[in-house]
Amino acid sequence: MFHEGLGELAKALPGRVSTDPEDLVRYSRDKGPVLEPALPVGVIRARTVEDVQAVLQWATRHGVPVVSRGAGSGVSGGAHATEGCVVLSLELMDRILKVDADDETAVVEPGVINADLNTAVAQYGLMYAPDPASYRWSTIGGNVATNAGGLRCAKYGVTRDSVLALKVVLADGTLISTGHGTFKGVAGYDLTALMTGSEGTLGVVVEITVRLRYLPQEVHTLAAFFDDFPRAAAGVLAIGRARVQPSILELLDGRTLEALDHVHGSDLRRRGGSLLLVRTDGYGAAAEAEAIRRVLVGLGADVGEEGSEEAERLVELRRHSRGDDVDDLFRVGEDVAVPKSRLVDYVQALEAMAEQYAVQLKVVAHAGDGNLHPTFWVARSEGPQAQARLDEALDESVRLALEFGGTITGEHGVGQYKRRWLAWEQQPAVLDLQARIKDVFDPLGILNPGKAIVA
Repeated sequence: MFHEGLGELAKALPGRVSTDPEDLVRYSRDKGPVLEPALPVGVIRARTVEDVQAVLQWATRHGVPVVSRGAGSGVSGGAHATEGCVVLSLELMDRILKVDADDETAVVEPGVINADLNTAVAQYGLMYAPDPASYRWSTIGGNVATNAGGLRCAKYGVTRDSVLALKVVLADGTLISTGHGTFKGVAGYDLTALMTGSEGTLGVVVEITVRLRYLPQEVHTLAAFFDDFPRAAAGVLAIGRARVQPSILELLDGRTLEALDHVHGSDLRRRGGSLLLVRTDGYGAAAEAEAIRRVLVGLGADVGEEGSEEAERLVELRRHSRGDDVDDLFRVGEDVAVPKSRLVDYVQALEAMAEQYAVQLKVVAHAGDGNLHPTFWVARSEGPQAQARLDEALDESVRLALEFGGTITGEHGVGQYKRRWLAWEQQPAVLDLQARIKDVFDPLGILNPGKAIVA
């Protein structure tokens, strides 16, 4: 009966439905760890809003789970296939529908690549501020689904802070519009904010109206090398106390510098035990950079304002600091956030924990907003017991973040991988409320089941 239904969908959407084994494997997961491997029974590549509506109307009739996705760049398993599902890819819905330079907005389809939008609006002296490390290949729709962050969060906020309005197809195929085309608007409940970060569990986003920001006329980047991580973290607090707002404020520990040097041939570790990468932008960028320089030099940092070529290289190295998968390692990168004032305490606790569980650790952080990405690894040659130690260390790292007043995810989303920790952070009444909201939007439970919330 199900396969007959899939044939019905293929007939309604000729050329859009694939059951090719290679496609099923390719679209079965994102970049996150896989807890429950599964292949979809079909992959649908939508090109229009009507395609998406047809898929969800069909899915509702047949009770088929639908996992929607963009580029698959997420790292929490939010786009992993689940048993018996179809994967709905929005990557072909990649048109920039409108750019209004005077209103400083753009309207895009969900498959538009983050970097492509920035290229398109730069000619108007504008930019789309959210910039996750995957900005060259991640889609705006995927960024909305996870409320993605990025390096410029310190000044410009996360994706939600740049989303004004959405068009969303609900589970039964109904198309709704939320939000407004103006910067301000408070009519009714904020469904746009609710949808942003809902990870495809409440509806499928098919159009996004975003707020654009002014493209900085001037940019200054400082590389401040400290002897160790605690001194660099103290630099973060000192910048805040000086009331200077950098656009980028990134913190890399010594092990991360060593890893980057090994892969890219740089000499960062030789220059210090920890790196604080600071960027200011706008007409006051030079004055802000000089104020930050004075603060950091006063703390003992070796600070040099980099030329534009080196500055871009440092920022790019930071974007690649998570590293590539290595076959001989069990490795997991995390995404927690703590109050900025607890950065040093949390990292010191992490280091003690890593020693306790005999796992390797390196840490990078969006230090401007307290979002840390600790990466843990063990050698596969140590066998299953090493994997068990790694899992225990991950659990403990999350517990520590919560103890320090933080959260289990700063920007990657809960997805499939972090669901086991959600109840550690949110009280039963909140979890129940979220489950009831999910029931209102998706009464059959067909939208991205097993992700984002604990039902």
